[in-house]
Amino acid sequence: MDYIKLGRTGLDVSRIWLGCMSYGVSDRGTHAWTLNEEQSRPFIRHALEAGINVFDTANVYSDGTSEEIVGRALKDFARREEVVIATKVHGRMHKGPNGAGLSRRAIMQEIDASLRRLGTEYVDLYQIHRWDYETPIEETLEALHDVVKTGKARYIGASSMFAWQFAQALAVAERHGWTRFVSMQNYLNLLYREEEREMLPLCHAEGIGVIPWSPLARGRLTRNWDEASARSETDEFGKSLYKSTGDADRKIVDVVAAIAAERGVPRAQVALAWVLKQTGNYRSHHRRHQARASR
Repeated sequence: MDYIKLGRTGLDVSRIWLGCMSYGVSDRGTHAWTLNEEQSRPFIRHALEAGINVFDTANVYSDGTSEEIVGRALKDFARREEVVIATKVHGRMHKGPNGAGLSRRAIMQEIDASLRRLGTEYVDLYQIHRWDYETPIEETLEALHDVVKTGKARYIGASSMFAWQFAQALAVAERHGWTRFVSMQNYLNLLYREEEREMLPLCHAEGIGVIPWSPLARGRLTRNWDEASARSETDEFGKSLYKSTGDADRKIVDVVAAIAAERGVPRAQVALAWVLKQTGNYRSHHRRHQARASR
């Protein structure tokens, strides 16, 4: 396993992380396709044995049960100082007012709840899961700054927003002297490449670590186009991401299959290799664009 620094921080992270949305109690929350604790633990153990040191979950995954399962497994399989634990805040955790979002109250409440479920005194990376249009970004950033200063999180990150919003958040933090986002967990894979236009160049310019989610396009890049899985049939959010029935996505899936067959590797390895190469690719694309514009 290769290890790199997360953005401009001194934190060493494996280039491959284990996303933990698949682990949780299936009748809690909205993920009917999750694996229970007994089914989940071998995947977490195998990830550790492969050299993966970052485990990424969220409070909203299966109503907090993903955090519980991951926390217990890591406690059994590794020492706390050996692993990097990342979780997120934003999603609805209880009914009624103040049950979701990025208000100061929500953040302070949810960081404590996540720490209890994970069984740890701190998380290494605390991320805002989505942009909160109902809360001023100043309130969110100051609360996150206080979470870091009280030792409950080592770093903060963001996920899934417009590039202008992320740029605004970085500028606000700098203006007030608050803790700065060090990472962006954005939506990027061979079937969705919009992030190459603005978000990836912004992250490169600002020294932000990029942590793409759904790098396998919800598994579509790992199987034949017409094949389905238990998750694809029950994952309502996943269905909203891939509504296209045209030929463009199918052609990409077919090319991934052909490359994998030629090289004798799993299709997932081809899809992940493409994601890992994107930093260099978008830089060269950007340089070519500049060269054309100057003529």
